[in-house]
Amino acid sequence: MQQTKLGRSSTTVTRLSFGAAGIGNLFTPVTDEAAAEAVEAAWAAGIRSFDTAPHYGLGLSERRLGAALRGRPRAKYTVATKVGRLLEPVPGADGDDLAHGFAVPATHRRVWDFSADGVRRSLEASLERLGLDRVDIVHLHDPDDHFAEAIGQAYPALAQLRAEGMVGAIGVGMNQCEMLTRFVRDTDIDVVLLAGRYTLLDQGAMTELLPEAARRGVSVIVGGVFNSGVLAAPKPGATFDYATAPTELVDRALRMQSVCERHGVPLRAAAVRFALAPQPVAGVLIGARSAEEVTDAARLLDLDIPDALWEDLLAEHLLPDHLPLPHRSRPPCV
Repeated sequence: MQQTKLGRSSTTVTRLSFGAAGIGNLFTPVTDEAAAEAVEAAWAAGIRSFDTAPHYGLGLSERRLGAALRGRPRAKYTVATKVGRLLEPVPGADGDDLAHGFAVPATHRRVWDFSADGVRRSLEASLERLGLDRVDIVHLHDPDDHFAEAIGQAYPALAQLRAEGMVGAIGVGMNQCEMLTRFVRDTDIDVVLLAGRYTLLDQGAMTELLPEAARRGVSVIVGGVFNSGVLAAPKPGATFDYATAPTELVDRALRMQSVCERHGVPLRAAAVRFALAPQPVAGVLIGARSAEEVTDAARLLDLDIPDALWEDLLAEHLLPDHLPLPHRSRPPCV
């Protein structure tokens, strides 16, 4: 699978990254065997970029991902993890972690910490769970309510780790554009991980973030390309950003699906390819919890999508005309 360097670093990602929140029991349990099979299917499909975080299943995602990658040539894949939440044990804890979205026992609690010491402690714990001596990419994870500490303490700590060769690339992962744009402008990060803000239904990133990233040579990895569900299976009651989608968005997605069906293309495939079109986008990240989901995601990347599909979406005013689209060259986002 094609690989792209992140920013000015030498770290690369494949066009499709494996998002490992699902194998951390996101919403519903996944067995160890199913998690291992999902990673195996990703490897067989040519995916060499894997994204995880301590937040995902209170460390379960990192443990399972590390176990599944063990024995594979370390130079052949990249692992991204995140900092900003420390996991502290809760002695005698009872109950589960579903309040935070994960079907795991609530053995730990998350403590926000974007201090320099917190960054190093978090990364050390992640390396132990992963069973690795290094990770390739480290993101600041959801610093929405912690901007001052994140940019004043966590970012310099990551920059120092990069300078020491402990990590290859550093970035920030969020589901909003405004703060990511500030990081792009005010720091020397290599990449941003943007969830849900550059999709067939939401192009908010094109206002400032994507043009600024293009100007400054910062790469973008796009996650949430299905907006949590409505672009995977549009219907009444479908989810948009993890809540029930408004009727007008469901209707828009259904109209897009109708256009795609006329050309024999799944809406999911159009969603993936659309997100890859802007010039600074290095790849897309898709979460998967089974081998079947991984295989489907890789298939979507390789489907032949006729130019006429994009022209029809434009003609029916389902997409703005100024956007970079897959059937056009990749001009700068200005």
